[in-house]
Amino acid sequence: MSLMIVGSMAFDALETPFGKVDRIIGGSATYAAWAASNFTQPIKQVSIVGGDFPQDEMDALTARGVDMEGVEVVKDGKSFFWSGRYHMDMNTRDTLVTELNVLGQFNPQLPASYQDCEFLMLGNLAPAVQISVINQLQKRPKLIIMDTMNFWMEIALDELKQAISMVDVLMVNDSEARQLSGEFSLVKAAKKIQAMGPKFLIIKKGEHGALLFHGKQVFFAPALPLEEVFDPTGAGDTFAGGFIGHISRTKDISFENMKTGIIVGSAMASFCVEKFGPNRLKELKQEEIDARIDEFVELVNFDISIIS
Repeated sequence: MSLMIVGSMAFDALETPFGKVDRIIGGSATYAAWAASNFTQPIKQVSIVGGDFPQDEMDALTARGVDMEGVEVVKDGKSFFWSGRYHMDMNTRDTLVTELNVLGQFNPQLPASYQDCEFLMLGNLAPAVQISVINQLQKRPKLIIMDTMNFWMEIALDELKQAISMVDVLMVNDSEARQLSGEFSLVKAAKKIQAMGPKFLIIKKGEHGALLFHGKQVFFAPALPLEEVFDPTGAGDTFAGGFIGHISRTKDISFENMKTGIIVGSAMASFCVEKFGPNRLKELKQEEIDARIDEFVELVNFDISIIS
């Protein structure tokens, strides 16, 4: 039994107030796989790349227990490319270039060996692709988690709502939650979104942490205050990878364990922002991860005594 991750593997060109890179590996599935591989293996990767995608990057993921049979390589095509510039607050950015390239023809066909998938993470992709992957599975996974964005709300809302109705956990940021629900209050937004189908809702708030909703239960995890935030690209995908990696390792889909998953995901995302691209994730040691998770635990644990 295993975890399957579906998403993009790409090139990014990034500019932040702290530096610039012209071409670096990116993509939702790339970040998620690097994060999740610290907690569970094997990981079944589903993506599409052009002939320009470096073989050594594929080999590095394979060495981390990531099965690449589900990654289609279009030898005469180009990989998805995105370029963006971040503002000083690092929460807002301008998209400079988006080239879908081979991602525009992405129609994943799951290998037979992927049918044992116990946990499924659907990265931010066209809802039609997400639906297709779910429909190809002969047995429903124990948990399906899905990420999406405002772009799909604007151009494919009906398909998006169909995809949302088929998953267990939906992951969006706060502005996307408000857009999808039509509610400003995130509590009201969560209630409306859960009524669309998912039992759990995760609302990411960037440097302000993340919220987990399940029925009337709510959990909030703050973000770790960091001295340096170098590049926030992929932080959300890294968060998702850490979260589903923990869930896959423990095989516990209770609300209580998802609270731990939120902390694990937040810890992994805090590493991601320390360097450009997934470079920080590639060099992580287990003791660093354990220490960072302990920092988060200290951040959210407190005892109080009220004297009347």
